[in-house]
Amino acid sequence: MSCLFCRIVDGEIPATVVHETKTTLAFRDIRPKAPVHVLLIPREHVPNAVDLDRDQLGDLFAAAKEVAEAEGVSESGYRLVFNTGPDSGQEVFHAHLHVLGGERL
Repeated sequence: MSCLFCRIVDGEIPATVVHETKTTLAFRDIRPKAPVHVLLIPREHVPNAVDLDRDQLGDLFAAAKEVAEAEGVSESGYRLVFNTGPDSGQEVFHAHLHVLGGERL
């Protein structure tokens, strides 16, 4: 499969993994936009956030909470962002949730 994030899930491409569950994987963005910039993805390939089902969304948001706590931004605040489609800036068409924090955004 040519999907970059699927290849990360499969271990074909290295990533700095910070959290994982049975259904999700979280790793540091290689071009961070904030001191804390972690991408959370479903392990299953889903092209866009709008295609995620309720369980997948719930798993991603639960993982985002755990990542924010582990990264030390849960109290100061953080941003959760989905980009959907080319005009939004989505570059990899595998649904992913950005966790951004560590400074005033």
